[in-house]
Amino acid sequence: MSEFEHATQVLPTGTFSADPNCVDNTGTSTAFEKAKEVLQLEAEAILSMRDRLSPTFDQALNLIEGCQGKVVVTGMGKSGHIARKIAATLASTGTPAFFVHPAELRHGDFGMVDARDIVIALSGSGETQEIKLILEPLKRLGVKMIAFTGNVNSTLAGFSDVVLDVGVEREVCPLNLAPTSSTTAALAMGDAVAIALMEKRNFQIEDYAKLHPGGALGQRTVLVKDIMRSGILVPTVALGDSYNSVLAEIDRKRLGFTAVVNSEKRLIGMITDGDLRRAQVKWGIDAFKKEASEIMSANPKTLSEESLAVEGWKMMEKHSISDILIVDQHGRPVGIVDIKDMLRAGFA
Repeated sequence: MSEFEHATQVLPTGTFSADPNCVDNTGTSTAFEKAKEVLQLEAEAILSMRDRLSPTFDQALNLIEGCQGKVVVTGMGKSGHIARKIAATLASTGTPAFFVHPAELRHGDFGMVDARDIVIALSGSGETQEIKLILEPLKRLGVKMIAFTGNVNSTLAGFSDVVLDVGVEREVCPLNLAPTSSTTAALAMGDAVAIALMEKRNFQIEDYAKLHPGGALGQRTVLVKDIMRSGILVPTVALGDSYNSVLAEIDRKRLGFTAVVNSEKRLIGMITDGDLRRAQVKWGIDAFKKEASEIMSANPKTLSEESLAVEGWKMMEKHSISDILIVDQHGRPVGIVDIKDMLRAGFA
């Protein structure tokens, strides 16, 4: 039994050990040191792969960018798990992709692939039997192939249009058997491909939002323009409008406030129900003779249409406000977002 298979327990010193008998004089467990060594070696494996990166990487990107179909990612065993993650990352960052098991391809799933697609095949050795058995059928279908392999002279490499070298010097597994460093390297290369494609396609936050409409990620990517109310729903008065006109506009739009704009329709201030009451306290009956410019609060909190909705939520929390005016690039009010809009969008 290896040191990692022992039950973890707390030592009297407050340190953790995989085995109470594997502790040095400083109180640091052998397992702890081994963990640091594993992380160091896997980091070095990735850095080594970075130093070997060649123009074939650009060839792979160009192949995927020009794909008229989808990217089909496949792999067996541990490489298959990594392939699933790579497919998911590609799909969520703007590259249509899906995973298919190599054995299932030979038993009917070839119907999921056509000549417009690109196959990314993962195999550390490049000689995985299940992968080798699908190479000839894929070539007959006319599918372009990209190999993620640690053996650039392998059967898989020979059948592929582009080969990305994800080889490592050795696995961090003490037996040099369990895929560890090699799967980490393949995963990192998959991330490199996905993110580089995002850059090439100028993939923006609004694109990401469309692909992640739900959950916490969805909230983080919702834009103000997606939840704001606009047009005639935005309460607006002019600087010279009377107290009664302001009151009528607030009553008509039923939001408890109105924007105040100048002759160029640019936002100058905001008047709330509270501002109207304070005007009466300050001026008494003369408040009804005042114009919007005398009643308003200047420099209200605003956001642009392209701002993230989460910024509005944070602004509301920080300043204890329930309404935010949305302005265009010229400072003209084009929409409003209030606390109810935020709650409907899932912020709470």
